[in-house]
Amino acid sequence: MSNLFDSLRDKLSGSDKRVVLPEGKDERILEAASKLGEEGIVKPVLVGNEDEVKQKASELSLNIEKSDIVDPANYEDFDAMVQSFVERRKGKTTEEKAREILLDENYFGTMLVYMGKADGLVSGAAHSTADTVRPALQIIKTKPGIKKTSGIFIMVRDDEKYAFADCAINISPDSQDLAEIAGASAETAKLFDIDPRVAMLSFSTKGSAQSPETEKVTEAVNLAKEQNPELTVDGEFQFDAAFVPSVAEKKAPNSLIQGDANVFVFPSLEAGNIGYKIAQRLGGFDAVGPVLQGLNAPVNDLSRGCSADDVYKLALITAAQSL
Repeated sequence: MSNLFDSLRDKLSGSDKRVVLPEGKDERILEAASKLGEEGIVKPVLVGNEDEVKQKASELSLNIEKSDIVDPANYEDFDAMVQSFVERRKGKTTEEKAREILLDENYFGTMLVYMGKADGLVSGAAHSTADTVRPALQIIKTKPGIKKTSGIFIMVRDDEKYAFADCAINISPDSQDLAEIAGASAETAKLFDIDPRVAMLSFSTKGSAQSPETEKVTEAVNLAKEQNPELTVDGEFQFDAAFVPSVAEKKAPNSLIQGDANVFVFPSLEAGNIGYKIAQRLGGFDAVGPVLQGLNAPVNDLSRGCSADDVYKLALITAAQSL
C-alpha cells in the first residue's frame, strides 16, 4: 500500500495542488490537514470560522499553519460566487436563495473548485454521500460525453493492484453507462500506474449464456471499443475467464484478454459491491476508495467512519486526479 501512495506523492511533487476540506472542525480532517501541510505536497483548504477551526486544532495540538482557512460568512469574493452559482444553475435558483445555499460548506467548497480557487474537494466525514455528491453534480457536472459519475475501488495486496467499478454509485447501469464506466476506469487506473486491460464482467463468457443481462454487457463492450479505440477492453467474461489464463484459453481463446485483465467492470452495483468486499474480506486486499470519476473536477466522498489516514490518502488521490 505504501508504494501506491509513494507513487502519488512523487507525481504531485511541485504541483501546488489545493484540496478543499469542507468539514474544517472535524478532528480527523484537521489531523489529515496537519499531515498534508507538513509534507507540503498538497495545500489543504479548510472551510469554517477561522477562530473556531484554529481553536479546535489548538485543543488537539495540531499544526495547521500551512492550511488556508476560508469562512463562507466572511468570504471576500462571496458576491462573485453567488453570481457564478446563479448562472451555473441556469434559472433554478434566485440570488437570495443562492446566498443561503452557499453558506453550506459543501456547496461553498464545491464552488471554490468550480471557480478555480481549488483543484478538488474531499468531504463526507460528517456528511452523507448525497450531501457531498449533489453539489458536485449540480455545479461541476460530468465531463463531455459522460452522463453519470461512477465509483471505483483500487484493490491492493502486496504488489498486486486491480481496479473494480462501479462499486458505489449506479445501481443498474445500462450499456451506455457501462461503456462510460469502462473508459473512465481505465483513465483512473493509470493514475495508480495500472496499464489498463479492461474486462466487462457477467455470468457468461463470450455467449456461453444468453439473456438480456448478458446482451447488455456485450453491447457495452462494443460501445466501449467505439468510444475508446486504443483501449484494451473485451467481454462479456465470467471473472475466472478474465483472470485465469488457463480458463481464458478454453473459454475465450480469441480474446485480446487472456486471463490478464486488471480493470474489472461489474454489470451492476449489486455485483460490484459484493465483489470488492469479498476480495477485501476473504482475499486480504486493501480497498482504496471509492474514487468518484467522470466529473469535470475531482470530488470524493469519505465514509463517516473514516480515519484521519483515510482523509489524507483520499486528499492525495483527489489532487492526483486533477493533474
